[in-house]
Amino acid sequence: MRFDFATAARLVFGVGRVSELPGIAREFGVRALLVCGKNPASFDQLRRGLEAANIHVIVHTTPGEPTIQMVRAGALLCVEHRREQEVGAGGGSAIEAAKAIAILATNSGEPLDYMEVVGRGRSFERPGLPFIAVPTTAGTGAEVTRNAVIGSPEHGVKASLRSPLMLAKVALIDPELTFSVPPEVTAYTGLDTLTQLIEPFVCARANPLVDTFCREGMARVRVSLVRAFDNSRDAEARTSMSFASLLSGLSLANAGLGVVHGFAGPLGGIIDAPHGAICAALLVEGVEANVRALRNREPSHPALQKYAEAAAILTRSDAATAEDLAPWLSELTGRLHVQRAGALGLTRDRIPELVEKASDASSMKANPIALSSAELTEVVERAL
Repeated sequence: MRFDFATAARLVFGVGRVSELPGIAREFGVRALLVCGKNPASFDQLRRGLEAANIHVIVHTTPGEPTIQMVRAGALLCVEHRREQEVGAGGGSAIEAAKAIAILATNSGEPLDYMEVVGRGRSFERPGLPFIAVPTTAGTGAEVTRNAVIGSPEHGVKASLRSPLMLAKVALIDPELTFSVPPEVTAYTGLDTLTQLIEPFVCARANPLVDTFCREGMARVRVSLVRAFDNSRDAEARTSMSFASLLSGLSLANAGLGVVHGFAGPLGGIIDAPHGAICAALLVEGVEANVRALRNREPSHPALQKYAEAAAILTRSDAATAEDLAPWLSELTGRLHVQRAGALGLTRDRIPELVEKASDASSMKANPIALSSAELTEVVERAL
């Protein structure tokens, strides 16, 4: 048994705990960059709280998922205005952007110098600015991961900046911040969470510590996701989903992902759709493909037993097999009105390009079995 584990230096979790943000932020200086989503007015109360603690705040908005240009501009803003720290508040996009800005502000060069796949993959030499992550959705677990997915329009793909130096100093998770999330976003962020619990559980780099997080997280999603979808102010369900999202971030950061996320990065560079919606659209077919390939080519592979265990957790049947997982997921995605990949904008003529890019994606490398181009193509065709 050999594994490493890394996460944010401090986790602060609980309803109402966002009120502690100003005091926490004071520990890192009095000049902050607040990185938030496309509607900065919804973060006015948070900004005013920081300013009441005598912290000078500059707001930098992220109108969508982060791009090279967006994070470069944020890093320059930090340097020009001598920011001492960053607060990233919002969904996964805002937090990913904040992580990237924090590390780029203290290291020389361009984002492409450090990006995987499409860049030069250099290692960062210096820690980023102290960074506090405040998620407002229960989805990506980005508050505790050590990478940031950045879009490169030039290459038509999304790829990661990755370093343990990117971990947040504090991850502050207040489930009350998710109460206003609409049902559609609740659905696809929640399914992203579920994907990030299933894939690390079965992946090639799974470990016993991560397994415990995945088991707990899957059980919570089973009970709470539909409840949160049906009633946004169900505090118990929202709290449980926020905790499951945290567990999913801890899991993916310390094990790996798989075929669904292997597609999600490249597909996010091809179509304009939220990351969680893409994962939701591909989840059923990705699980089916892996189980089928494992059963046909490596029937004694331990991942098959893991898939069966995931099915048992989610279906509440000790007799469940690996093949029972995809039908349960299909029923769930139907209940949550998940859009197919074609409805999100993927067209059949882009499938060969997508499969080629996905084959090289870093997430695909942890998939429990290597899928052929034909198998990957079938995944996408079935998901259209």
